[in-house]
Amino acid sequence: MAIGKTRWGMLALVFFATTLNYIDRAALGVMQPILAKEMSWTAMDYANINFWFQVGYAIGFVLQGRLIDRVGVKRVFFCAVLLWSLATGAHGLATSAVGFMVCRFILGLTEAANYPACVKTTRLWFPAKERAVATGIFNAGTNVGAMFTPMLLPLVLHVWGWQAAFLGMAALGGIWLLFWGLKYYNPEEHPTVSKEEIAYIQQEKEPEDKPVTFSTILKMRGTWAFALAYSLTAPVFWFYLYWLPPFLNQQYNLGISVTQMGIPLIIIYITADFGSVGGGILSSMLINRGMAAVKARLVSMLLCAMCIIGVVLAAGTSELWLAVAAISLALGAHQAWTANVWSMVMDFTPKHMMATVFGFGGMCAAIGGMFMTQIVGYVLTVTNNNYTILFTMIPAMYFIALTWLYFMAPRKIPQV
Repeated sequence: MAIGKTRWGMLALVFFATTLNYIDRAALGVMQPILAKEMSWTAMDYANINFWFQVGYAIGFVLQGRLIDRVGVKRVFFCAVLLWSLATGAHGLATSAVGFMVCRFILGLTEAANYPACVKTTRLWFPAKERAVATGIFNAGTNVGAMFTPMLLPLVLHVWGWQAAFLGMAALGGIWLLFWGLKYYNPEEHPTVSKEEIAYIQQEKEPEDKPVTFSTILKMRGTWAFALAYSLTAPVFWFYLYWLPPFLNQQYNLGISVTQMGIPLIIIYITADFGSVGGGILSSMLINRGMAAVKARLVSMLLCAMCIIGVVLAAGTSELWLAVAAISLALGAHQAWTANVWSMVMDFTPKHMMATVFGFGGMCAAIGGMFMTQIVGYVLTVTNNNYTILFTMIPAMYFIALTWLYFMAPRKIPQV
């Protein structure tokens, strides 16, 4: 803080954007029992609704990542949040599964800008030693959004109904747009940032900022190191987000009230917040003790993967709180993993192509998420809603991804 704190204000803006992003996403999972009953959705209808979100998400990731690098994070992110807020409000007009599929596709297309914009902002505003902590903080917004949704949504549903819930979420996006438009600047353009803070942020040697073709980015080893690893693990969080409320409701007959469904979800997502920030602190501590940045991320991610193994207990236990404990630890470790894998891609990617590389990896992960929703829907259909196979598959994904990163991740920024 002695050299300035402007960068933390920029981080706060992307933290709140991520929170809104996940309020919009998590709401569908919480409202699923009500919407399924009102519109006679089957498990495959719900899977298809989430599938079309992932289709839009995949397309949006690669397009908006490229736009952010070319046009600038401020303008692209402003337009994206405006459009996703309108798409969220449009859910309140849908009357069928098909209508929700259309709305979710548009929502995915526009919400895909969130993480390329957040990662780009972090890459621009933070040095390597602080990136994992900063990433953990803004990514904690996912858990804050997913946590506040089951806390507040039952009251809104009871008083105003599900249509009003979607319109209220759209209004929150409008409030954020005002602050982003007025407060966000890149470091070199910020009217009040100190020279000392700029020097601290830009202490690493960077390659020349010059236009790079998309084909050049696809030839970079780091692009594929990140893309495959992220594709293997990102769908796990979407599994929790979309299917955890239906799982808890089916397994333990919780309903959707704050005291029944809300408390377990709140505990799970609070733990995820601690994991998100804690994972960033861990690798930052290792870097401050002299360990190379990429190696510090790999060591931290190995510890995370080991913590996730216990999630296999969740599907087989009849004790609610044992399942909540296992899922909490696994989701906290997942968020710590995510803070480090995102920081790692920043460690070996030049800042002028950061959003494009991340957007391509995000597109690959979204495609993985598309298949994940179909696999989950199919498994639950043929096994009469048995989640055991799904929870058993989760830990293996992290160890496969970690092995891939160990051999493929570059150890420094290439001079492209």
